[in-house]
Amino acid sequence: MHAILTVSGPVERTGTRMVRTIKRLKSFVFPRIVDTDREMRVMRHFLITLGVACIMGFQVWRGVFNNFAVEVAGVGAYQMGLIQGLREVPGFLALLVIFLIMLVFEQRLAQISVAAMSLGIALTGFFPSFGGLLCTTLLMSFGFHYYETVNQSLGLQHVPPDRAPLFLGQLRSWSGLAGLIGLAAVLGLSLFMSYRGLLLTAGSAMLLIVLWSAVRYPLVRERVPQRRKMILRRRYWLYYTLTFLSGARRQIFVAFAVFLLVERHGFSVREVTGLFFVNSLVTMFLAPLIGRLVQTAGERAVVRLEYGGLILVFWGYTVAEQKWLLSSLYILDHVFFNMAIAIRTYFQKIADPADVAPSMAMGFTINHIAAVVIPVIGGLIWIVDFRLTFYFGMLLAAASLVFANFMRIPAERSAAEPAGATSSLQGSAGDRS
Repeated sequence: MHAILTVSGPVERTGTRMVRTIKRLKSFVFPRIVDTDREMRVMRHFLITLGVACIMGFQVWRGVFNNFAVEVAGVGAYQMGLIQGLREVPGFLALLVIFLIMLVFEQRLAQISVAAMSLGIALTGFFPSFGGLLCTTLLMSFGFHYYETVNQSLGLQHVPPDRAPLFLGQLRSWSGLAGLIGLAAVLGLSLFMSYRGLLLTAGSAMLLIVLWSAVRYPLVRERVPQRRKMILRRRYWLYYTLTFLSGARRQIFVAFAVFLLVERHGFSVREVTGLFFVNSLVTMFLAPLIGRLVQTAGERAVVRLEYGGLILVFWGYTVAEQKWLLSSLYILDHVFFNMAIAIRTYFQKIADPADVAPSMAMGFTINHIAAVVIPVIGGLIWIVDFRLTFYFGMLLAAASLVFANFMRIPAERSAAEPAGATSSLQGSAGDRS
């Protein structure tokens, strides 16, 4: 007995040190946000729950859709282009959210949107034709884009500016975890399940999570009543500009980065899937750190880092030949994409709190204007030289870097001021602008 006690002492102390180290590491990567308001805590958990369901389902859909469309539905390249082009239309129509929140509580609209997305995914396998895929993709896309719009609005309304970067970083971290679950489901379940079964399983799981959230989380009152009308204010011009440029750069990344890897450098399906997996893993761990960086260094410093880094990434796409270097650029591209939360927290600090919901809808529409134009422009200049497409991306990033220098946070807006708190003076100023 004495020998056992003698050995257990050092072992116990070592175990205690390890636990402390792990706790310190966890508190650094996932800093705890202390709430004094139960409503704020409920809203955070609500958004994380729906966000996990949304990204998990979308990752399964993305991993299966192309193979299902080609192998089962017999869709050709031209038809696939039409489907993918029309998939962005709901994002362009995000302004309709303003009218929907006149009829439905914003929190309920988020649940309805994810439910619509889940139905679109679940039904995809039952309509193996061009027309069927077009309809189910539009249903899925309306749910996805409308949830993203409401998600941004609710997050900025219910989390104070001093905590918003940390929360948005944590939300992206959970999205990274959900992406890993979705990819694992595709890789694992596809071994013994058909495309239809996989899509039905993913959509059903999403719908169950939505129903659970409706039972689990109560409705949270608005901190400030939101304006139920379209708003386009002159004093938000910089937010609109940065949002448009962000959407344009995103389309270069989404439409042409993977295409470059596959078409010019021969990346296999397994290698591309591996990149998606690494991106989700990196997002899970780095997104909270990016949120902390926004909080400590400020929005302007972070967006400067993002835009300067993207210039180098786009240039790298034009000269890199080795697969390891191209893969590193793609992952780095995704890391910079996560820094876009700084644009939203910047808007939160300059805006009238009553403008958040309509402005998020307006911003989402502006962001997706580029989705209609950029792929066409990029595709045309790709025919001349693929490098021109990424030089165009460098130009967009450089323009963003120039406009980032105009970012100013009003001195009178306290960093600790709740997102929903506003004075009558601020409301009057917003009405006059």
